Amino acid sequence: MSLENREDQRVVKIGCASGFWGDTNTAAFQLVHLSDIDYLVFDYLSEITMSIMAKAMMNDPNHGYALDFVSRVMSPLIKKISEKGIKVISNAGGVNPLACKSALEKVIHDQGLDLKVAVVLGDDLMPRQQELQQQNIKEMFSGENFPAHLASCNAYLGATPIREALNLGADIVITGRVVDSAVVLAPLLHEYQWALDDYDKLAQGSLAGHIIECGAQCTGGNFTDWRLVEGFDNMGFPIVEVFEDASFIVTKPQGTGGLVTTATVAEQIVYEIADPQAYLLPDVTADFSQVRLQQLAQHRVEVTGATGREPSSQYKVSATYPDGYRVQVSFMVAGREAIDKAKAISTAILDKCEQVLALRGVPSFTEKSVELLGIESTYGTHANKVDSREVVVKMAVKHLFKEACMFFASEIAQASTGMAPALTGLVGGRPKASPVIKLFSFLVDKEQIKVEIDFNSERKSVDIPRGTQHQHFQKHSVGELAKFHGNEIEIPLIHIAHARSGDKGNNSNIGVIARKAEYLPWIRANLTEENVAAYMKHVFEDGQGKVIRYELPELNALNFVLENALGGGGVASLRIDPQGKAFAQQLLDMPVKVPPSLAL
Repeated sequence: MSLENREDQRVVKIGCASGFWGDTNTAAFQLVHLSDIDYLVFDYLSEITMSIMAKAMMNDPNHGYALDFVSRVMSPLIKKISEKGIKVISNAGGVNPLACKSALEKVIHDQGLDLKVAVVLGDDLMPRQQELQQQNIKEMFSGENFPAHLASCNAYLGATPIREALNLGADIVITGRVVDSAVVLAPLLHEYQWALDDYDKLAQGSLAGHIIECGAQCTGGNFTDWRLVEGFDNMGFPIVEVFEDASFIVTKPQGTGGLVTTATVAEQIVYEIADPQAYLLPDVTADFSQVRLQQLAQHRVEVTGATGREPSSQYKVSATYPDGYRVQVSFMVAGREAIDKAKAISTAILDKCEQVLALRGVPSFTEKSVELLGIESTYGTHANKVDSREVVVKMAVKHLFKEACMFFASEIAQASTGMAPALTGLVGGRPKASPVIKLFSFLVDKEQIKVEIDFNSERKSVDIPRGTQHQHFQKHSVGELAKFHGNEIEIPLIHIAHARSGDKGNNSNIGVIARKAEYLPWIRANLTEENVAAYMKHVFEDGQGKVIRYELPELNALNFVLENALGGGGVASLRIDPQGKAFAQQLLDMPVKVPPSLAL
């Protein structure tokens, strides 16, 4: 569809003001005041966020949701939101969405407004914990048995119940756990009344949500070519302008910083996905492998080409459970031989602690981590050798008993006077032990979940399409492979590609996008699964990791999934990079062989 024809087309504009709990509160103000959006959406939840909220609710039954969503975001903006007729959708409800609704309704009442709030219920499976334990459920990736005690347990609901809430007349919809993209797909289902089996449109709508769900990451944040981005101090947050045919444009408010190009959008498309042909969502199985991007104007990128199939008959459920305790400490060691001193100090602290634990009949630490920051330790064998006169030591341990972690914490300070010289800068004072929260993912039949809408003091059940148990599709064959002739030269991958990495549980993905189409055959030839596994072997526990490569032909991109590469992932990992955020930067330094003509 041409731009000229689009001028007569209806468009729904959706802005995303939060990519995670803790994102800047200025984003909502920017989108409300500097744009003409129809919907304002927020994504707050992650697995660890759910467990934090569950603990908060245990301490106070009125907590358990994103408190700042009500107090710092909605309260000062609610009048402007009402004046402009903007509807709001947020998963800020966490594990206590009804409490979030009550707090929000008080703000609305106190400001003399007439806005209707609906809540989506059904994701919280904690009340069914005993029932689930009797179903012989296994962790979907590791095969572990169902935990004895859970901290949280939430099914990833989809867009259908949010659509129903909007159909009922809600101005604001609060949810618990939903897939991130659902807060964008739902208003499109409502506004355009797309059929729930129009899977291509549902896939496009989900892609719009996937692109903007992480806030400024698609408007220049975390971009490989970061020097091209201006205005980091006033980053524009993303807006999608979606047409009835499900094509859409990614943009941002005028006058804000950031950058919206085919490259910034492509990086976000490959972020935190596995098989791009089977992006599994509650409403649709989306195929992003044939997505096409076109730069229409400055900071305006058109997105088309996503297709869809029937969704699965199951919901993914993310549960979290306590798995002992952890403690982490960071300090600086300075002066000559700083690296050797840091290694000696960290080894001595751990050896001393484990010797004392053994004398007391206590088991050793279940996991230990020492990373020397400033000497490229996260690069493994690819680190450039340096002789730094200052290095930050980051140490962390896990143990079943909190007391063992506290003993380790108490022994750090002694090293500043009783070991090698110039230990200083202990971050945050004496460290404290905290619970390790581990992720347990599994599947549950949609028929087992009762999804409801709480609206106008009534509960309404939502009928969710069942989906299918079996998915059959033709996977893309490997695209053109370049042939090596012996006259190639080596250059860093970053010269011919840009990349983005992210996490899903204990797996990481690295999406690699060719800067030009003619580079892709050479990227394929260099970045085999075996070569990437060998180059990134330092991120795998035993150095023997599994890597799976996927094709995205229209984006001239490849996606690499690194299985079990994050030391447990999230808060369960002791690493400085538990989510693989730096993996793409590491891979971009990988030497690749190309003809001299491509290196110019």
